[in-house]
Amino acid sequence: MVSTWLNGLVSGTAVSPAGYFGGGSTGSPVATVDRFAFPLDSRTTLGTGLTAGLQWLAGVANSGAAGYFGGGTVGWSGPTAATVDKFAFADDTRSTLGTGLSVARAYSASMSNSGTAGYFAGGRTTGYVTTVDKFAFADDSRTTLGTGISTATYALAGMANSGTAGYTGGGYTGSRVTTVDKFAFSDDGRTTLGTGLSDGRNVLAGMANSGTAGYFAGGYNGSSSVTTVDKFAFSDDGRTVLGTGLSAGRNSPCGMANTGTAGYFGGGDDSGLTTTVDKFAFADDSRTTLGTGLSSAREGCGGFANETEI
Repeated sequence: MVSTWLNGLVSGTAVSPAGYFGGGSTGSPVATVDRFAFPLDSRTTLGTGLTAGLQWLAGVANSGAAGYFGGGTVGWSGPTAATVDKFAFADDTRSTLGTGLSVARAYSASMSNSGTAGYFAGGRTTGYVTTVDKFAFADDSRTTLGTGISTATYALAGMANSGTAGYTGGGYTGSRVTTVDKFAFSDDGRTTLGTGLSDGRNVLAGMANSGTAGYFAGGYNGSSSVTTVDKFAFSDDGRTVLGTGLSAGRNSPCGMANTGTAGYFGGGDDSGLTTTVDKFAFADDSRTTLGTGLSSAREGCGGFANETEI
């Protein structure tokens, strides 16, 4: 594991670990970016948010350097955006990449191979897509993988074992699916896990304890919003279901994680929009709920983190 604090010393810039939840809908799309400082989980709201109010966007991060929010939609039925906003962790300033997504879309999954590249996978334009766009962190250049996700899907979630592989899970293809696709970061080759999610669902969220396990939480299974949290062990991709799920059944939450310590699922809809942020301690997967949640009740936000360890 490499400390972002150590990265900061090497670069000569103090970089404080924190997680970010950006955008979403409070009934209309917002540009708000909330920052939760690790390890105390104190929340501030950035003075500069997204370039525009967007919902159902996705986030990736290069720990120690910058985080990125990509895609989204400006309303319930569009139009969708190709925009990728970049937030420098040194001072939380925002810039917008000259090259955005290859196809304007919302409801994508995201995966981060910290130090190397971030990925935006699947989503919805006028239809559903298999597209996976890859952004090299060295220069923010974009390529599009020759092999996308296994089926055109939207409202799926993503997480990653940085340095090894990224995963997309669930979503809607015309029906709600359990599919989990795995992308090896060594060559971006895709396989599909023999064991998928425990239940077919969309508008779920993902986060990961890199090196150990990834988690897919919440979502809508066609009849109700669920509390379910599925855990995939990176050693063998085996799935278990946590005995303690989310504090309430929620669809459209967002996720982020501080590797080695805890993961967070924030916002969503649980018979009404919520500010709730649930925290899962990686030591034993126990759940607590933060005393201070999001700055406004919303769903469909994106998340990423400048982690303590990567």
